[in-house]
Amino acid sequence: MAKRKKEITETLVNLDQVSGSFTSFYDKNRKIINGVGGGILVLILGFYVYKNMYQLPRQKEAVAQMAKAESLFERDSFDIALNNPGGGFPGFIEITNKYSGTPAGNLAHYYAGICLLHSGKPAEAIKHLESFSASGNTLPTMKYSLLGDAYSDQNDLEKALSLYKKAASQTKNEAVTPYVLMKLGMLSEKMGKTKEAKETYQKIKDEFGSTSIGINIDKYLYRVSQ
Repeated sequence: MAKRKKEITETLVNLDQVSGSFTSFYDKNRKIINGVGGGILVLILGFYVYKNMYQLPRQKEAVAQMAKAESLFERDSFDIALNNPGGGFPGFIEITNKYSGTPAGNLAHYYAGICLLHSGKPAEAIKHLESFSASGNTLPTMKYSLLGDAYSDQNDLEKALSLYKKAASQTKNEAVTPYVLMKLGMLSEKMGKTKEAKETYQKIKDEFGSTSIGINIDKYLYRVSQ
């Protein structure tokens, strides 16, 4: 009993020492600790003000301003949507600059990349597509697939091939993955990589056989098997 009481007493003494140490530390560094706490509070309030008083209004404005360019994009009027939609509305290029840091400004890079590809300007398309921050299930796949197209247009086929591979690995989506795999297979075949092309076509058959691309894949498999 005496031994147990001694242990409890020593523990309490140790806890007192820890508590005293912190109290002493706080007393010595009160200004720094309070300053750090106050700084965190200022950061939190600053972020709230920035997000709700600055960023969200800019996002709403950007969405409204981009509506005309998106409408023209959907009608395949790529050059007009890119540079001058008319009616005082900005094109995608201007939106990427004017509304940088907003989700709409980010998406404008994606639209701009596609427009520039259609306009035969792959180098400029690459800059915008690389600036596009892609998230979700399909957009990363589309980003790397389009980058592959851009490098293919520049005849950098090895780079294009690696980007198609990266695009195909992002997601398993019946709407986009077979399409990207098809580009990967056809480019592999064009580059004389017959084994890789056959493996890619077989992957389409095995995993996406019921899609429109998968239904017609046998003729490609037959071709690379000869």
